[in-house]
Amino acid sequence: QLQFVESGGGLVQPGGSLRLSCSVSGFTSDYYVIGWFRQATGKEREGVSCLSSTGGILYEDSAKGRFTISRDKGTVYLQMNSLQPDDTAVYYCAVARRFGLSEALYDYWGQGTQVTVSS
Repeated sequence: QLQFVESGGGLVQPGGSLRLSCSVSGFTSDYYVIGWFRQATGKEREGVSCLSSTGGILYEDSAKGRFTISRDKGTVYLQMNSLQPDDTAVYYCAVARRFGLSEALYDYWGQGTQVTVSS
């Protein structure tokens, strides 16, 4: 099974920045996709961004121009700039074997990290 180490959440003011980190070990397939999802209180979980092992990237519309997903060795990062209160959520790292931001594609999930944007 896969092991996740997820971190980087916290409390920031509107307009601030955070960088989330997700280190995943235990891959048995050459092709995989790492995704970032978020779930705000009372709302459905939604895809934010994903990056495949071959370099493909997707962003949810509200993240375009503000968030950047990247990879350095075994760690995937989500750099979040210009954060707004609507970005407040628990952010989850997850693994899929097909490319996309549909939650149904993702079989393995990290523990989540809280991001709170408030003045």
